[in-house]
Amino acid sequence: MFLDFSELRPRIAYQWMTSTILPRPIAWISTISPEGVTNLAPFSFFQAVAANPPTLMFVPATTRDGTKKDTLRNIELVPEFVVNMVPYALSTVMNDTAANLPYGESEIAKFGVETTPSQKVRPPRIIASPVSFECQLDRIVLIGSGPLATHVVFGRILAAHVKDEVLAADGLPDPAKLDLVGRLGREAYSMTRDTFSLKRPDR
Repeated sequence: MFLDFSELRPRIAYQWMTSTILPRPIAWISTISPEGVTNLAPFSFFQAVAANPPTLMFVPATTRDGTKKDTLRNIELVPEFVVNMVPYALSTVMNDTAANLPYGESEIAKFGVETTPSQKVRPPRIIASPVSFECQLDRIVLIGSGPLATHVVFGRILAAHVKDEVLAADGLPDPAKLDLVGRLGREAYSMTRDTFSLKRPDR
């Protein structure tokens, strides 16, 4: 099969991309409005992009009618956010927070997600998340226009919270103990428990 992406409608291109670029880690982003109302939403267009300075990115697409998602609106007004990693135990409530609530209605309050204050940024972090990254906005890059256009949000990592119980003997996180979920195509997910190892040839 050959796919000419220049001929595909954005929604069809999205379906092919999300069904083939697998697995994708999930950034469960907590933000806050200037009025102090929290927002929580998952994004699977997400990745680490640099270590010097420590930087990650996630991509909130515009809605089908071309409006900005609440997460992006909050970050433009309060340029800070927290990336909470999602273990299997939180997968259901993570999915719940993908609901399209009206702007100003908190998913954290509606779905009873327990949070605690962050140390360096205003949005709270998720207590049960095994890893949370406190981030300051670095820049936003607009790609495309109209429905499904994207704003690539780059965040400078200011601090991380890592639960002691997910650490291996070498002091770094163990993928099996993290038990994170990843996004696959359609409504499928994967987990980090099933792994294998390959030694790099330069080591």
